[in-house]
Amino acid sequence: MDRAGRMLSYEDALARLLSACGQALPTEVPLAEAAGLTLAEDLTATLTQPPFAASAMDGYAVRWADMPGPWRVVGESAAGRGFAGRVGTGEAARIFTGAPVPEGADTVIVQEDVRREGDTLALTGEGPPHEGAHIRAAGKDFRAGQRLIAAGTRLSPQHLGLAAAAGHGNVAVRRPRVAIIATGDELVPPGEAPRAGQIVSSNGVMLGALLRAAGAEVRDLGIFPDDLDAIGKGLAAAKDADLVVTVGGASVGDHDLVQKALTDAGAAIDFWKVAIKPGKPLIAGSMGGARVLGLPGNPVSAFVCAALFALPMIARMAGRADAQPAVTARLLDPLPANGNRRDHLRARLSAEGVRAFTAQDSSMLGVLADANALIIRPVDAPAAEVGSEVAVLVLDRILLAP
Repeated sequence: MDRAGRMLSYEDALARLLSACGQALPTEVPLAEAAGLTLAEDLTATLTQPPFAASAMDGYAVRWADMPGPWRVVGESAAGRGFAGRVGTGEAARIFTGAPVPEGADTVIVQEDVRREGDTLALTGEGPPHEGAHIRAAGKDFRAGQRLIAAGTRLSPQHLGLAAAAGHGNVAVRRPRVAIIATGDELVPPGEAPRAGQIVSSNGVMLGALLRAAGAEVRDLGIFPDDLDAIGKGLAAAKDADLVVTVGGASVGDHDLVQKALTDAGAAIDFWKVAIKPGKPLIAGSMGGARVLGLPGNPVSAFVCAALFALPMIARMAGRADAQPAVTARLLDPLPANGNRRDHLRARLSAEGVRAFTAQDSSMLGVLADANALIIRPVDAPAAEVGSEVAVLVLDRILLAP
């Protein structure tokens, strides 16, 4: 709900969240740590690649004007150890893949097309098809000063290889800082045996992995009891974050204290409650320079809301404009009509189509772990028959969006 008491649609809530997101400050990281992060500024080559004309094949470097030979072999050029002399009229130099083409030579004959006896080389095959054959010109890939990767690009392993070849050991990225605060008297950390009335907190581990995969730097601040002072201390510890994600306590029960703790900490609440399933009790606001996103405590609700809202927020803070990658798929089972909240059914997508799981309870992590997609059911959608086309969010694509 907003300040006027209206429960927001998914589209309105997302638009308001994104409009309030500024970009995270750039930070420099080693290339080895940059995969999946977002480039903060254009990356320009400091080197030329290849830095010299290089052979693309094993063979002999000759002058095209001397074709079809014979030639006298006067030296050898290997990778990292070029021929210091010059190839003159009627001369050839043995050359290997990646080696510098000697001065004077302009063509490479592959070794399968020649016969060598001592220092005498004779053509036995068809020979090179044209002048310059089998030579990679200097700068064929890129030249120093050339822009190679645009700011806002999410860096792939291929990008890292390109950046390394271009002379960079570090890159400037935008990596939003996210702090996660879980609340609940009933929660114990993973690996600790719960006592009577307690459960293991799964949300911190799950959400931390989800948000790191989106390119965020995540601090899981742990579990805080249902106590205003304790939650306030957690919020104070998160003051340097770009995004503060609270989990649990977002509803209106006697022990749902997050919204009160936020206002006590000076946060401004923009809205709470969104017309979606699962996850209606969602809090959005700001606290100092950080955005705040309060997720419900049920693990499936927390995951779905984080996928729908936190991931686009992180993309915006990183300088990307990721869109949720919805596709269409054929229903393998019928679906009933939907109500007044946009629904996100846990489902399994295959080459044949998509099928929603029978159990859709927002506490069931087993179903979520088996799901690879969410079927989107719009507000007031009519019943859908087998074979109908439905919109689907593919979970792997959400996690790996470029």
